[in-house]
This record gives sequence, structure tokens and C-alpha cells, in this order.
Amino acid sequence: MSHDVIILGGGAAGLFCAFEAGLRGKRVLVIEHANKVGKKILMSGGGRCNFTNLGTEPTHFLSANPHFCKSALARYSPQDFVSLVQKHGIAWHEKELGQLFCDESSKLIVRMLLDECAAVGVQIALECSISAVDKTSSGYAVHTSHGSFKAAKLVVATGGLSIPTMGASGFGYTLAKQFSHTVLPTRAGLVPLTLSGKPLEQWADLSGVALPVEASAGKVQFRNQLLVTHRGISGPAVLQISNYWQPGEALTLDLFPQGDAGNWLSQQQQARPASEVRTVLAEVLPKRFAQRFAELHAPPKLMRQLMHAELKAIASALHDWPITPNGTEGYRTAEVTLGGVDTRELSSTTMESRLAPGLHFIGEVLDVTGWLGGYNFQWAWASAHACAESL
Repeated sequence: MSHDVIILGGGAAGLFCAFEAGLRGKRVLVIEHANKVGKKILMSGGGRCNFTNLGTEPTHFLSANPHFCKSALARYSPQDFVSLVQKHGIAWHEKELGQLFCDESSKLIVRMLLDECAAVGVQIALECSISAVDKTSSGYAVHTSHGSFKAAKLVVATGGLSIPTMGASGFGYTLAKQFSHTVLPTRAGLVPLTLSGKPLEQWADLSGVALPVEASAGKVQFRNQLLVTHRGISGPAVLQISNYWQPGEALTLDLFPQGDAGNWLSQQQQARPASEVRTVLAEVLPKRFAQRFAELHAPPKLMRQLMHAELKAIASALHDWPITPNGTEGYRTAEVTLGGVDTRELSSTTMESRLAPGLHFIGEVLDVTGWLGGYNFQWAWASAHACAESL
């Protein structure tokens, strides 16, 4: 059977594009090298899939070409995807900050995509490894372990480098370069930060302790939870800021984002003169964290014994926790890949290459990376929809 469209990659973007193209009457083949589709969907959101974010805006995405994502996002909204989810009777809830999750399991999202694909006759080839891709007079030929396939249109939806245990690879980047596309430098995004040496020794035994912070890098700030891990720090605030921070650059972690720590400490000194510093800090920090922080950043005195300069130093350490990560955990635990195929060489309307007609790129393989909280799934749906409309 001949095909109109071959899609490389059976992840979120690939499956969505497949059934959207099938709805438009196209004969579609999805080629997936793993033994099942949607592996990253299955693990998303702790197994409940944070499938979109109601507040999605172009400002929630990082790209060297920040205007590129606007067209696709405008034409396929979070509410459009919610309508599809509701059509399939999948119960969902809003957790926080516009983040939508399945009430039950992320398996339901994969099943929904597969059911939609089946309804329009999409073919899916699993455990199908690609040996070569060639340009032909009528389109593209894909040579695989299941034989060779030809189609007029080829869609690359192979994802990025994050979580290699899920089968992630740089195949999409290699293919882009084969057709003369620029691939911007990649690095791990939405990733825990690591500590080393003394800082790691000082904090690693508090692994599992979480607290609200404001994390800042440059002019960007995120207020959310920080989680101490046995390798360093994680949690939503840290994952978010990891997209903007690079080793060697300044990172500010404010442990008292709710106000002026200096004023608060002065008030506590008046109200609780006989209390130990760690006891007072435990009012606003987890007890174990407060104790360790006091050991490292406060003299072993009662509140009434603290000099003004000592109170000021404690407040300063609270507002700019003097801890400097040495790097990230890398692609092993990263949720996304920053960088990728340069979008300046693609049409923002169709996702089609300006260099190789009939070749399209969608999803994470592109240099478009969303914040934590369902934005990357919404980019997968929106970019896949834009591509499918044009096929």
C-alpha cells in the first residue's frame, strides 16, 4: 500500500499529526523504533499526563526565533484539545496554574490517540528501525528494518534527547542536517540541578524536604516548590529556572519570597527574644531545613543576643541562599531538550522546510521549548495540527 504521508516518531506530536492528517483523507504511516507508542506520554505527570495548560501563551516558550510558535498556538488552543479529551470521556482536573491532568491514567491519552488513528486508517509500524532516508523525484523514501516505504510528505516527529531510557535519540537532528538544516546547540531542559563538594555534603541528607522559593536567573523568576535531592535540588521552581540558567552563571534562590526577611527577623527578635534562631526559622522553613540553615548561616545565639549586623546577614542568606549548583542531571532526567532544528528555516504556518519541499518538523525536535506544566504537550498538539492542515 502506498502512503501520502510518512511520520517518523510515535510520540505525542507524531500520533496527533497522524490522525489529523488521516481525518483529511491522507493515507498515513507512522514509523516508531520502540516497541510501543507514546512512552513519554505514559510517564508524564507521574502517570496522569499533564496534557495541556489552559494559560498557554507564546511567552511560555523558549526559542531563538520567539515569534515562530505564535501561528500554530493561535490555531489550536488548549480548549480544542480538552474538547477531544471530553469526546473520549476522559475525566480530568486542573491541578494548579492552569495545568490539566487525567483523573485516572495517562494510558487513556495514548488510547485516545490510537483510537483516533485507527478510526481514520493510520498504519503504525513498531520496532521499525530506519537505516536511511532519501529524497526521490516524487517525495521521500524511508528504508527500514521492515522494508522501504515511499510518500510525497515526510514528517519528522522524533523528539529530543531527553530521557534516553525512553528511546530518545538525536536521529531527528541528524536527518535535519542531511537536508541542510541548521540544528541549534541542544542541552537538557526542565532538569534537576546538581551540587558537589561541601554543599552536597551539607544538604544531601535532607533529601525529600520541600519548601516554597523564588528562583531567579537573569530577569526571569519562578515562585514554586524546591525539593532537596540526594544529588542537589529539584522541584517545580528549580526545573523551571533550569531552562534559563547555565553552569557558572548567577542563580538566586529566595527562601523567604513572601516579604522582607530583615523586618520579619526584627519583629521575631522583639516578640520571641528567648527563642533560638533555628526555632524561629522553623516557623517559615521545614524544621530540618531550618536547623541546617541555622547551623550554616546563623551564630548559635538566642534571638535577643543577635546584633543588627547578624540579623542582616541571616536575612541576606535567606533572600539569596548561598548555594551554587555545579551543573544539571543532564538528559537522563530532563523532561525536555532545549535547542534543536532552527525554526527560521521552516514555515511557521505549515512546519514545512524552506530547504526541502515536503519535509516537515513538529514537536520537541524543533527549537521550541515550553515551561513546565503542560506547555510542551500543547506545542506538540498545536505544531502537529498546523502541519496536518497543510498536508
